[in-house]
Amino acid sequence: MDTQQSGYGLASALVVAPQKLQEVEGPSLQDVVLGSTPTYVKQLIAGGVAGGLSKTAVAPLERIKILYQIKHGNFQSMGVCRSLSCIAKTEGLRGLYRGNGASVLRIVPYAALHFAAYEQYRHWIIDGYPAAGTGPVIDLVAGSLAGGTAVLCTYPLDLARTRLAYQVSGFGSTSSCGSVLPAPYKGITDVCTRVFREGGIRGLYRGVCPTIWGILPYAGLKFFVYESLKGHLPEDARSSLSGKLACGAVAGVVGQTVTYPLDVVRRQMQVQSDNALVGAQYKGTLDGLVSIARGQGWKQLFAGLGINYIKLVPSAAIGFAAYDSLKTTLRVPPREKP
Repeated sequence: MDTQQSGYGLASALVVAPQKLQEVEGPSLQDVVLGSTPTYVKQLIAGGVAGGLSKTAVAPLERIKILYQIKHGNFQSMGVCRSLSCIAKTEGLRGLYRGNGASVLRIVPYAALHFAAYEQYRHWIIDGYPAAGTGPVIDLVAGSLAGGTAVLCTYPLDLARTRLAYQVSGFGSTSSCGSVLPAPYKGITDVCTRVFREGGIRGLYRGVCPTIWGILPYAGLKFFVYESLKGHLPEDARSSLSGKLACGAVAGVVGQTVTYPLDVVRRQMQVQSDNALVGAQYKGTLDGLVSIARGQGWKQLFAGLGINYIKLVPSAAIGFAAYDSLKTTLRVPPREKP
C-alpha cells in the first residue's frame, strides 16, 4: 500500500512539476514579442505579407493583362494561354515574372500601408464621429482614404513595374498607342533613374491622377463589400478560410469592374515618354479616356478585363484571407462589435 501510494505521489509530482516550472519560467519569447509589438506594426506586417503573397500568385496573368492594356504586339489576338506560352518560349519561365520584383517591392509597402491605414482611418472616424456608427459605410470611407494614401507613397514603384512588364523580347519597343522605349530597362533602379532624368518627379508620377480617381472608389468598394458580406455570414463561416476567400473574391470583382477604364488609362500614361518626339501625350485622365475611346475604340477601355477577373479572384481572395488570418496569428485585438 505504501508503495502504491508512493507511486501515485510520484505520478502527481511529475504532472504538476512542468506546470510549476512553466509558471516559474514565465511567458514564452513569442508571447513577449507579440505582446510588446504595437498593433499598427502587426497590421503593417499582416498587410505586407498578404499583399506579397497575393501578387506573386498571379504575376504571370498580371503581366499579360498589362500587355493587353497597352496593345503591345499581337498579344490581344493570341489569347491568354498562347500569350503565356509565347513569353515562356521567348524569355523562359522567368519572363512570366518579369516586373514582379518591382511589383512585390511596391505591393508589400503598398498593402502594408493600405491595410494599416484603413484600420487607422476607421478608428479615427469612429472615435471622431461616434454617431456614424461602425457599419459598412465607415469601411467605404476608410478604405478609400487608405487607398489614396498607399498610392501616393508607392506610385513610382508601380510605374517601374509597368515599364518592366511592358518590355517583351523579340517584339520591339513600339506600341499602337504611340509610345517607344529606346532601350531595355535593366531593373527597378534603372527605370526610376531614367524616368527621373527625363521628367523629374512629375515623370515618376505620370498617370497618378487616373490611379487616384480609380483607387478611391475601388479601395472603398473592396472593403465595403468585403465587410458587408462577412457581416451577413454565420459566425462559423465568417471565421473560416473559405468564407474569407469568397468574400474577398466578390469584393475584388465588384471594385475592379467599376474602375477598370481608369486602370487602362493609367497603364498607357505610364509607358509614355516625356520626349516630345515620341508619341502623343494625354493631357489628363479625361483626355486619356476620350482619346483611347476615339483612337483605339471603346473596347480598349476594357482590354484585359476578362484576364483581370481570372487573376483578381484568387488575388483578392488570398489578400483578404491572408490578412485576416495573419491578424489572428499576430494577436491583433478584435474590432468593436457593430
